[in-house]
Amino acid sequence: MEIDVDAVLREVALRLKPHTRRLATRLVVRVREAVPTVWTHEDLAELATLSVQQHLDNVLDVIEYGRDAAAVEAPPAAIDFATRLAEYGGDISELLRSYRLGHVAALGLFREEVAHSSADPQLPGAVAGALIELSFAYVDRTSGQAVAAYQDARDRRLQRRLMVVNEAGRRIGTSLDITRTAQELAEVGVENLADFVVVDLLDAVLGAEDPPLDHDALTLRRIAQHSVLEGYPEAVVPTGHTHTYPPGSGPAEAVRTGHPSRYRIAADGIPLWAAHSEPHRHSVENFGIHEALMTPLWARGVPLGIAQFFRHRDATPFDDDDLLLAQEIASRAAVHIDNARRYTHQRTTALALQQNLLPSLVTRHGAVDTAVRYLPSGARSGVAGDWYDVIPLSGARIALVVGDVVGRGLYASATMGRLRTAVRTLADVDLMPDELLTHLDDVVIRMQHEEGRLPDETSATCLYAVYDPVTRVCSLASAGHVLPAVVEGGGSGQAHFVEARVGPPLGLGGLPFETTQCELPAGSLLALFTDGLVQGAARNPVGGLADLRRLLGRPGPSLEAVCDRIVAGLLPGRPADDAVLLLARTRALDADHVTTLDLSADPSSVSLARTFTTDRLAAWGLDDLAFSTELIVSELVTNVIRYGRQPATLRLILQSTLICEVADAANTSPHLRRARVYDEGGRGLFLVAQLSKNWGTRHTRDGKVIWAEQSLPES
Repeated sequence: MEIDVDAVLREVALRLKPHTRRLATRLVVRVREAVPTVWTHEDLAELATLSVQQHLDNVLDVIEYGRDAAAVEAPPAAIDFATRLAEYGGDISELLRSYRLGHVAALGLFREEVAHSSADPQLPGAVAGALIELSFAYVDRTSGQAVAAYQDARDRRLQRRLMVVNEAGRRIGTSLDITRTAQELAEVGVENLADFVVVDLLDAVLGAEDPPLDHDALTLRRIAQHSVLEGYPEAVVPTGHTHTYPPGSGPAEAVRTGHPSRYRIAADGIPLWAAHSEPHRHSVENFGIHEALMTPLWARGVPLGIAQFFRHRDATPFDDDDLLLAQEIASRAAVHIDNARRYTHQRTTALALQQNLLPSLVTRHGAVDTAVRYLPSGARSGVAGDWYDVIPLSGARIALVVGDVVGRGLYASATMGRLRTAVRTLADVDLMPDELLTHLDDVVIRMQHEEGRLPDETSATCLYAVYDPVTRVCSLASAGHVLPAVVEGGGSGQAHFVEARVGPPLGLGGLPFETTQCELPAGSLLALFTDGLVQGAARNPVGGLADLRRLLGRPGPSLEAVCDRIVAGLLPGRPADDAVLLLARTRALDADHVTTLDLSADPSSVSLARTFTTDRLAAWGLDDLAFSTELIVSELVTNVIRYGRQPATLRLILQSTLICEVADAANTSPHLRRARVYDEGGRGLFLVAQLSKNWGTRHTRDGKVIWAEQSLPES
């Protein structure tokens, strides 16, 4: 007799329907033994049981009502299970294996029920073919829908993690500040991954050193921490304090090896490193910390510290994807932290070098009163090569210098130091401003050739000005540098910029510089500066120069007060570029401090010069210097009469020292030499050198000046 397979299956389905819960439990037990990882999460276990029960209900309905198994929709619990598995980072192979194992187990249950329905030995075989065809169609249909749900959830998970990584790239490393970068890492970690994040850096790293890798117990400093709870009460170590982890502990091993790790902290099995002190144990127990990620902060093969991610409010355990995400965020932060520490070290070194190369104190001079402000640039820009100098010259004159080296960092600071030294050396030769800049241009070109650099890589601008308090004449030349501003008279009134021709920057070679001279009344205010002072972030150079004129023209109680007012008005915040402001208030030497005698070519001029000198010293109350000064004047005037050219003059200047100057129209310079026993000459300059504090020769447009300087008596 022919077997009605559909009738038998329908009968079995009706008989099994009241027992789907019990049957689902049996199926879950079989699948759970084969795929245990799916049941590590409680909510997944509940969904799996419900999913199996709904699958049984679906299959029994298909059999009972004769529906098409290939058109059935997967039950909601099955879709939720696949989605949640993807969110937990489960493998899709676990999902498919669960379907296969469930399919086999369900077929076994049906075959058992069919065997109980009749003693006919042909019945199981006849029913098996139809049942297998129906079950495969159903599994193909529902597993495909579950896989699609899994992929959608997985894509959303990956997209969210990609967004987290992008957000971390946008928010971490916004400044070259180590502490701020670490805090940004902690904040991003709490908002997207954990309930509590701490960032510890090795003390050696903060000291700009590379820490040793062979230490088990390393000293760390808590740099940043953040929590979902206000005030991060979970914290045991205060921010800024140092601490250590036991050798071999999770954090210590992560720092030492550079390998991230994941820990599950059970209430009855707290790791030793998490409970190495009572405060740590209480924090873990009181706040229910159950998950931890250890992500080392390594950059360029050097350990910097560790970032630790904890969960206590979120019951979901960390998975491998969470560990990868934490490591990705930590790795990005480590690069920024390393950049910040390297920059901080370089900036500190460059700034210290620059400060040591600049004048330590601008003192009061007889020719001018000075005040100066040097403002290094902000953190992102780096220290540039701006410099200034105030150099005393012969004849009571003073040289004022400002310059700016192209570039930033240690190289710019070192180049600035070399140029400043070169300017001081050339100034000691008493060159005219244009001649000094010509020689300085040669120095820069020589530096380019020695270092193999292009002209735009080693270049600088410089303004060199010389003020003579006797003639009140200021001589200046510019090599690509902005011209100074001046307020004539009493130092208050309308400010204007000196009209002069600006030469090319240093390092181009072959182009001339030009000296400009202007007479400044006593009490005039001269302002030399670099472009960083007038080129702020929100100001164009023209507007900056106009503001400088306005601020410079307002009177002030002192030069220091005027400096502060100009800096506050032009640079209210941290400048984007180095800025130098050098103010000089000119002074003049009146007739009571300067006297001049015209010299003829007759030898009798020597006696006349001695008498003139002793009379003037008596009027100045310097009788103690009469003998030495008379000898100096005799030797200098004698040299001029023998070897010089007319016109010739003798000038005595009383300032902070006594200066004797003899000028003539010849360009030849005397030289100090060692006279032999029987030589009749050659001892005059030796006497001058022994009797004076300093002596020398400077060349002018009309000839030369031989000068000797003596210290005044203490009384």
